[in-house]
Amino acid sequence: MRGEGGGLDSSPLFPTPIPESGGSSCRGAVVVAVGRGEKDLFCSLCSRSDDAGGILAEVRRQLWLAGPLIAVSLLHYSIQVISVMFVGHLGELPLSGASMATSFANVTGFSVLGYGAKQYHMLGIHIQRAMLVLLLASIPLAFIWAYTSQILMAVGQNPEISMEAGLYACLLIPGLFAYGLLQCYVRFLQTQNIVFPMLLTSGITVLLHIIVCWILVYNSDLGNKGAAMATTISYWINVLLLATYVKFSQACKKTWTGLSVEALHDILNFLRLAVPSAFMTCLEYWSFEMVVLLSGLLPNPKLETSVLSISIRVSNELGAGNPQAARLSVYAALIMAITEGLMVALITILVRHVWGYLYSNEEEVAKYVSVMMPILATSDFMDGIQCTLSGAARGCGLQKICSLVNLGAYYVVGIPSAILFAFVLHVGGKGLWMGIICALIVQVSILIAMMLCIDWNQEARKAKNRAYNFAITAEAI
Repeated sequence: MRGEGGGLDSSPLFPTPIPESGGSSCRGAVVVAVGRGEKDLFCSLCSRSDDAGGILAEVRRQLWLAGPLIAVSLLHYSIQVISVMFVGHLGELPLSGASMATSFANVTGFSVLGYGAKQYHMLGIHIQRAMLVLLLASIPLAFIWAYTSQILMAVGQNPEISMEAGLYACLLIPGLFAYGLLQCYVRFLQTQNIVFPMLLTSGITVLLHIIVCWILVYNSDLGNKGAAMATTISYWINVLLLATYVKFSQACKKTWTGLSVEALHDILNFLRLAVPSAFMTCLEYWSFEMVVLLSGLLPNPKLETSVLSISIRVSNELGAGNPQAARLSVYAALIMAITEGLMVALITILVRHVWGYLYSNEEEVAKYVSVMMPILATSDFMDGIQCTLSGAARGCGLQKICSLVNLGAYYVVGIPSAILFAFVLHVGGKGLWMGIICALIVQVSILIAMMLCIDWNQEARKAKNRAYNFAITAEAI
């Protein structure tokens, strides 16, 4: 089983292949499973990408598997979104503070823990090692969150917003530890293709989160502090539900045998692999959240921060399923990405006049959101294509090149362009988002050029050899 870096994972347990339908001559050559790395999947499918029937069959086959995972991803992310929605109706300042705190937390904590766990599909003691490392990593991150307000004011953010953000971030600290454990459990179950229990527990958690948010935000004197507390409570509820399932489920009987001191071994090797890949994966994510932090430096920081945060929450929520499409063949994935992108763009434009009111009662905020939504629609469309092409490139072993493309597109072109539009040309919040679009244009252009240069026949031959070696290894095990 190959991980993100293309190396062989230490676990001997391979996800169960999905049976082929029909009489395809490629039967047995394609192993479609969430636990497999993108490299094996993409390369093993490219030989069939010219067959329209094969593409449609592949879309159907993957949708039933990826669909629940997309739903789980959306439900996990919606916890933060729901909290911001509740806070937004308390006023512009609480919304700005919560938005700033959420973005700061994502940059300095949640993204690091989430993507750090995502790189390794480990089982048993390996997932325990991941839990230990992420819990230890949460300690210095918690100290950073404790000084959020001081850090934000030191970089020139509005003092009022910084104080609100600092208080919000402090109350999120217990949730930071839960989030690391949650990501480990998710990868542990995902590796074994155990998807529907995650969907069920995530759905229960979100329903409870709405109730807890309503009680703590509107039926107590806590206000926006209640939303932060609700987020922390919900993360721990989700962890406890998944931990209970893993402990007592027969499906995990062979892979979870209880706590072991072996998890304390080989931690340095884990870190050598986890830190670089997590850092490079976070680069793109951070650039979006940095837009919110930059918005706090604009002339009307309360309005700009509120609207930019709403825009990014919408973008991430609607686009959260895109990486799942990167598990399809290139042609099928592009068809899905373009179709989804057009649908999302249309929906975004149609709801532009009402979407802002979900987050705030302020008419000024809602009107500004309606102006931002068409720009957001363009970004979402480009991002869908970018996700698919990035997955294809990584699937063919070009992870390092993709990392350099991300670094250049977002930090050489995107962020500088955003600063130029917003602060030099005085376009405001729209300029920040236009900078992200510039980054996406550069990223997509380079990725298309890379795809045109790939020898797909050669990649297909590599995939055939890997499938043969995989079969031999599985029989030996």
